[in-house]
Amino acid sequence: MESRNIFKNLSPLDHRYYLSNRVLFDRLSGFLSEEAVVKYCLKVELVLLETHVSMHRRDYRKFTGLIHALTDTITPEMVYEEEEKTQHNLRALVNVIKRNVPDEISNFVHLGATSVDILDTAQALRMRDVMRKVIIPLLLDLLEDVIHLAEQEADTPQVGRTHGQHAVPLTLGFSFAEFVARLGKSVIRLETLSSDLRGKFAGAVGAYNASSLLVKDPLDFERQFLEKLGIEPAEYSTQMVEPEYLLRLLLEVNTAFGILANLADDLRHLQRTEIDELREFFSETQVGSSTMPQKRNPWNSEHVKSLWKAFSPRVMTFYMDQISEHQRDMSNSASGRFTADYIAGFADAAARMRKIITTIKVDRKRLLDNMTLHGDLVLAEAAYILLALSGDADAHERIRVITLQCEKTGEKLKTALKRDEKVWNLVKTQLEKTTGEKAEEFFSNPRNYRGKAVEKTLMLTSKYRNVIKKMRSVLKNGENS
Repeated sequence: MESRNIFKNLSPLDHRYYLSNRVLFDRLSGFLSEEAVVKYCLKVELVLLETHVSMHRRDYRKFTGLIHALTDTITPEMVYEEEEKTQHNLRALVNVIKRNVPDEISNFVHLGATSVDILDTAQALRMRDVMRKVIIPLLLDLLEDVIHLAEQEADTPQVGRTHGQHAVPLTLGFSFAEFVARLGKSVIRLETLSSDLRGKFAGAVGAYNASSLLVKDPLDFERQFLEKLGIEPAEYSTQMVEPEYLLRLLLEVNTAFGILANLADDLRHLQRTEIDELREFFSETQVGSSTMPQKRNPWNSEHVKSLWKAFSPRVMTFYMDQISEHQRDMSNSASGRFTADYIAGFADAAARMRKIITTIKVDRKRLLDNMTLHGDLVLAEAAYILLALSGDADAHERIRVITLQCEKTGEKLKTALKRDEKVWNLVKTQLEKTTGEKAEEFFSNPRNYRGKAVEKTLMLTSKYRNVIKKMRSVLKNGENS
């Protein structure tokens, strides 16, 4: 077996990112590596061989152990060596299998199959397994981390921001609940789509020409063969499985990638010097800048977004691979191989986000300071709403003018409201009528104007905790079946 220094590898996935998360990448390699491609194709070929032998030979049981043993006997190196002669990857695999089975059953190897019967079925199995055994469990762990943070900070005051400007108060937990809901829905969708990837045994143009010579009911044979692999046949096939099964899954992965990038971007901005509400973990030996010793950069958040920038545009290739001329061309052959890189890049981003979320530091004092950075102006909406409810049709304009005056003079909104006795009395009366709160207290504590942020946060975290529990049970039962 060839040994290669990983620093000679071309892809940063195979050196920099592998070294930063060996456990994750070693798990991914069982499904995404070239070794995995060969092993999954071998698995499909061997199940097909076993199916043929069991149908055509009464003594099939004596071959079962021999067939199963080939899983460990045949290696990628053997297949690649043969491919140098054949210049055809699947025929190379078939030739190697034939040389390693008894002569009396070698005629059944690959019988009735076209290459893509094996390739597309193996790819569906690989993508299903990597999603359900690595990616979805990783996302469930991340979702649980975000849920924990949202619950922990459900009551922590934070100023809301729209267009980069202070809006009205909410809570830090509520801002994380956004990503609980968005990521939670995406994980549900990934589970559904990954369980519906399909295979085929329909021949060179999908019309069951070859298998019609083998059995009376080729569609039933296809179902039985694929059932042994734990997968269903595509509803329709050309030489290829309908591309939309995999396309929809990859598009949802891209959706989840965007959610992670959005979370990373928010976290990055909350670490800006002038905001400084959160901080990524920074070790005692870590360096933020080669020239500025004081720097503590939000580099992990930036890295997640950067990975998204690198991999998300590949969605265009996924769309382009949707198209193949007539029953098949090979315009998706090379491009399709890079799906593995995409899944690995996404997995690294998810793992990195877990690292951020589980170690992030919250500065609660800074959160409160930022809320009152411009005094109590974040309560201008409340004043306008209460005044309008009191019957003032010009309430918005009246409060807008007052806020402009406050900005010029530095005066507090509450002080300006109280100076107009009529306006203050209307606002005060309406507040007590609507909420039972005293205006003096309400307008002295902007943190209390947070609507149902806490309640909505806890409602969402409870919902998605149940989703996580159910999905983990589904995945576990799937592994045991």
